[in-house]
Amino acid sequence: MNSKTKEITPLNANTYIPHKDVLFITLDSLRYDVAMAALEAGRTPNLARVLSNHTLNKTWELRHSPATFTLAAHQAFFAGFLPTPAQPGTHSRLFASMFEGSNTTMDTTFTYHESTWIEALKNLGYHTFCIGGVGFFRQNSDLSSVLPNYFEHASYSVAMGATSPRSTRNQVARALEYVHEIPDLERVLLFINVSATHSPTHIFLEGAKQDSLESQMAALEYADIHLGTLFEYFKSRGGALCVICADHGEAFGEDGYWGHRLAHPTVWNVPYAEFFLSDDSQRKA
Repeated sequence: MNSKTKEITPLNANTYIPHKDVLFITLDSLRYDVAMAALEAGRTPNLARVLSNHTLNKTWELRHSPATFTLAAHQAFFAGFLPTPAQPGTHSRLFASMFEGSNTTMDTTFTYHESTWIEALKNLGYHTFCIGGVGFFRQNSDLSSVLPNYFEHASYSVAMGATSPRSTRNQVARALEYVHEIPDLERVLLFINVSATHSPTHIFLEGAKQDSLESQMAALEYADIHLGTLFEYFKSRGGALCVICADHGEAFGEDGYWGHRLAHPTVWNVPYAEFFLSDDSQRKA
């Protein structure tokens, strides 16, 4: 499989903020090669549709995560350090807190004084919602409250967690409960940490006893079914600035490595897409 992608013109976040909703989805632990294989096999039709209609390459972009596990990666993301394009050069960031000496803050970057773009959007009048997934979003300890506390509202339950075979369905349902309460003329930032693609993914593959490339692909295929509902709802609200990526990948025995929180290409290579999610029929009209 060819993992190279063309250089992508950066999206201008200032075109959409503060006038449009923002949808940020992290597919926890999802490997780049798994995302690509699922896309090419037609197993993620809802993701394929938004990538085909709204990204230049009509596919996932290969990027490098700033961290190898959930907590560190999301802290970087919320501070504006999203996964970095996997080719040499200086790449414009989508969001950036203003500080002296930054060479990745450009005219297309949404800049702010706050420490996170979550807080910045809140101060611009956005309603900010966090739908938790893995353990760092449980809110049952000081550590697992760090990430949810960036948001005005945060929700987590075991039914939305990594061990639930219905996690994405429950996460999307909870997200829509939140957003349905917000008038269309008011702006929303919705963040979802999709837990299905995090271990144990073998629960999505009949007969499997161990996590693998195949079981993670099955988990992604399951999540895709319910993400389609979310995409359609945000289209109905007038569209959204959308970022979808993995926070890190997962090793399944390559070079003797298993899991994440380790420096290996299977962990730092992640799928990424940023685009404006709009109604397909309007784009074609």
